[in-house]
Parts: sequence; structure tokens; C-alpha cells
Amino acid sequence: MTTALSRRGERRISPVFLGILAVTAVTGWATWTGFAEQPGLAVFLFVTGAWVVSLCLHEYAHARTALHSGDISVGAKGYLTLNPLKYTHALLSIVLPVLFVIMGGIGLPGGAVFIERARIRGRWRHSLISAAGPLTNVLFAVVFTAPFWLGALDGVPPLFRFALAFLALLQVTAAILNFLPVPGLDGYGVIEPWLSHGIRRQVEPFAPFGLLFVFALLWLPQVNGVFFDAVDAVLCGLGISDLETYCGYDLFRFWREADTQCVVSP
Repeated sequence: MTTALSRRGERRISPVFLGILAVTAVTGWATWTGFAEQPGLAVFLFVTGAWVVSLCLHEYAHARTALHSGDISVGAKGYLTLNPLKYTHALLSIVLPVLFVIMGGIGLPGGAVFIERARIRGRWRHSLISAAGPLTNVLFAVVFTAPFWLGALDGVPPLFRFALAFLALLQVTAAILNFLPVPGLDGYGVIEPWLSHGIRRQVEPFAPFGLLFVFALLWLPQVNGVFFDAVDAVLCGLGISDLETYCGYDLFRFWREADTQCVVSP
């Protein structure tokens, strides 16, 4: 009985996550209705809240897949509660990704939860655990872009449409970056089980710096241009224009003077 109650507690959704979800819902409503006096602030809170929710579910997907693959320790670590404060790298998983969104409109992936890989048997399972996170971002991208590629934008307020477009951009960038085969990112985790032991030992020291390496590369104009051209091509194929993502990001930065073409009256 005690063990059953303990396991139930390990999987109970955290009040912290529910609070973030509530903020996202309220600010989403304010963005939709134009209720807020400062529409940019509503967009900022809505996008930030939705982005943090997606980050929590990204990490949860890693943990849940690991649980079903043999690592029963993830429950005791609190990873199944969706509480961002329980993640091994809360700074890398939540704080830095949010800062990257604010600084450059980039959905940069965060750190992964700590998985006890020795408990897991089979290379396919290891690869699936790593892939589960970015696949969650792909799912979010599909959801956020659905009104665009389904042609279901009738009645959707422009302000909310711009916010959805920017959220879609964040999810697409997160999915692409996560799947890069760079040490420390999920893409490398997918292929790592299939590499020789010697290669893995040589690459291991660089894993802690993979995220910073990618971020530094994205600040190079040439790399940044190629990357966002690819992102824009994906979004265009899903029915989202450059203007919509630009306006979403412009409104998100509410502390700056908004572009007149993106200012929407309630």
C-alpha cells in the first residue's frame, strides 16, 4: 500500500506546472479577446507560458520513455510530476531557453533529465529516449500550425494569430536544433548508442559545451541566415508567413516600441 501511494505521488502533476498552465490559459484568453491594456505584455506572458509548458513536456517525454524502458528511478527524482524545479538542470532546461527566446527569438533546447542508462537494455530504447523530447516539439509545432495549414483562421484575432506563429517558430527551431548530432543535444543521444566505444569516449568531454557551441554558431550572420532560411521554408510550407512570425516576435518584445504594421487594435 505504501509503495502504491508513493508511486502515485511520484506521478501527481505538480502545482507549479498547473500554475504555469493557468497563467498560459489566462494570458491566452487576454491575447484572444484583446482584454489587456498592453497587448504586447499579454503576448509575452502567453508565449512564455506556452514555451515553458512545452519545455516541461519535452523533459517529461524523456523521463516517461525512460520509465517504460527500464529506468524506474525517474519517478523518485520527480521527473514525472512536470515540475520544472525537479529537473537535473533546471537552469539549462528552463531558464536559459527562456532567455534565448527573449534575446534572439530562438527556441534553443535545454538540458535533459538525468537518465540512469545502465538500467536500460537495447540500443533502440536508448535512441528512443533521446528522440522523445524533440518529437514532443514536433507535436507542438503541428498543433500551433494547425489553424494555418487547415485554413481555419476565420475568426481568429490577428494578435492571437501572430502569437501562434511565433510559438510555431520556436517549436520548429527547437525541433531542428534538438535533432542536431551535436554532443550534449538529443540528436547526438539518438546516434550515440550506435557509435563505437572509442568514439564515444573521445566525444564525451565535449558534451557539456555542445549547447553553448550551437548558440555561439547561431550568432554568426552566415550560419544564422542559413538556419532561419530553413526554418522559414518549413513554416511557409505550413502556411505561416514571414510577416506573421515577425509580428509575433515584435509584439513579444513588449518593452520595445512595436512596429506599426504589427500593432493591432482590440
